[in-house]
Parts: sequence; structure tokens; C-alpha cells
Amino acid sequence: MNLPNILTLSRMMLAFVFMYFLFSHGTLAKFLAISVFFLATLTDYYDGYFARKKNITTSFGKLMDPIADKILVLSAFLSFVEMKLMPAWMAMVIVFRELVITGVRLLAITNGTVIPAMRAGKHKTVSQYFAIILTLGILFIREIMVEKSMGIKFWTTGFHSLLFSVFLFTTFLTLISGISFLYYHRFYLIENKKKEQD
Repeated sequence: MNLPNILTLSRMMLAFVFMYFLFSHGTLAKFLAISVFFLATLTDYYDGYFARKKNITTSFGKLMDPIADKILVLSAFLSFVEMKLMPAWMAMVIVFRELVITGVRLLAITNGTVIPAMRAGKHKTVSQYFAIILTLGILFIREIMVEKSMGIKFWTTGFHSLLFSVFLFTTFLTLISGISFLYYHRFYLIENKKKEQD
């Protein structure tokens, strides 16, 4: 087990730690949730960095790295649904897209091909992380206001409207990037179907 793979597995475990603090009450818990999420995103950067630097890319890493990414992101969005911050249908669109694209990537890997990230996919990823970080920041501020017994009714309505707009934009980019990905890599699905028929 090399360092990049350890970092990948740690990102999966940090997703559960992140959820624990996210659902805990108090400003400290929300601060720790933000900190753990940032730490998890750093492992996403450094596992690829060390794998390239030390030239220790493995099949395990190729398989588990995108899965770890999806677990981290989806754990956040599904938590937001449970907290009634995000409409369930938006989360389901994102979940469906990520599962389908991950399936195609794994199918390509079994055929010896690693599909690189497309520009639309990178934009989607940025929008997802932005939405998550913004939501965590708002939750942290709200927790401070609650502890200080400050009125938050009007402010709460405002941040719900803001989050809805951000989540809607993120869902749109996620859907568009998924359609684009499937179109440009449709031959993997066609070739796999031909192999099953032969």
C-alpha cells in the first residue's frame, strides 16, 4: 500500500468524519466539518501529486480515486438534503450522473484506457465544491447567530434562496457535463455492447 493509495482511502474515511461533525450542533462542530472537508480535498490533490512525482500509479489508485471523490461530494449533498437545505431531486440528478460516469470510466479502465477529465467536468467539479463550501460557511455563520441569540428568520429566508440558486446552477452543470461526457465517449458503450453480443 503506497502513499497515494493511503491518501485515497483516507479521503473515504474522512467523508464519514465530515458527516459526523456536520450533523453535530455548535460552532466548533461546524468549524471542524469545514476543516475536515478541506483536509479531504487536499488528499485529493496530493494523492495524484505523489503518484505522478514518484511514478507509482496503480490500478487500485485508478479505480478507487474517482470513487473516493464521489463519496466525499455525494456525502455532502445527501447531507444537505437531509438537513432540508437542498431539494432531493437535485441531489438525485447529481448522484445518477456521477454513478453513470464512474461506471463508464471503470469500463474504460477494464479495457486498459484511462479517460481524462473534460473541461465541462472540471467546471462541474469546481461548481460542486463551491456549492459545498458556501453551504458549510453559511451553516457556520448560522450556528454563530443561534448561539448569540440573534434573529435569523429573515436572514434564513435569504440564504435558502441563495443556496437554491447555487444548487440549481450546480445541478445544471453536472447534467450538461454528464451528457457531454457520454456523447464524446459513447464508443466505449457501443464497443462493450458489441462484445456482449459476440
